[in-house]
Amino acid sequence: MSENKPITRLLQRAALELWDGCYVNLGIGLPSQVLGFVDPNIFPFIHSENGVLGIGQQAPREQMNPMLIDAGGAYVSTVNGASFFDSAISFGMIRSQRLDLCMLGAFEVDASGDLANWKIPGKFIPGIGGAMELAQSTKKLIVLTTHQDKYGVSKIKKTCTLPLTAKHCVNRIISDCAVIDVTEQGLLVREIAEGLSKAQLIEITDAELHFADDIREF
Repeated sequence: MSENKPITRLLQRAALELWDGCYVNLGIGLPSQVLGFVDPNIFPFIHSENGVLGIGQQAPREQMNPMLIDAGGAYVSTVNGASFFDSAISFGMIRSQRLDLCMLGAFEVDASGDLANWKIPGKFIPGIGGAMELAQSTKKLIVLTTHQDKYGVSKIKKTCTLPLTAKHCVNRIISDCAVIDVTEQGLLVREIAEGLSKAQLIEITDAELHFADDIREF
């Protein structure tokens, strides 16, 4: 669980997107931490590409089962009613749009809803994994990302510059600074981080932003 306040705020806000009984895939990185912030009265079914539906919190060290991991290799627990199946069935669920929601991380996301999250040229990568399938086939895709990279460069772009995972796939962006919907008219800011002004958000964002009339803080 993150002790970084902006990241904690991001994860708390992202957890509000889940609902009781939803089928959701939480990608590697920030999305994998969302489950720790879900209301204990809400019971989403967490899906993993390697063949699990019903993942629970990450298992404590003394209870880790080397045969029970998620698609990112983390040791996990399961909830009552969990099921196991092979990867062909798992990807069949994805491709047939059985998942209600997917949360993925991003290197870049742009005003058209294009997503780049699998490769930075010149750097080692383990492979694209299930990201391309999830981005193309999930009913709703939410990107969780810091608003800027470690060099202070905006990750919310006019146009992605890195190799794409999928085009026109992102519905919503939740960053540590804002909640932004991808619309036909461009990026619409629905919520802004407490203490951050519209002018400050515009200054740190490469893409053009529009602001909802009922914008609120989170």
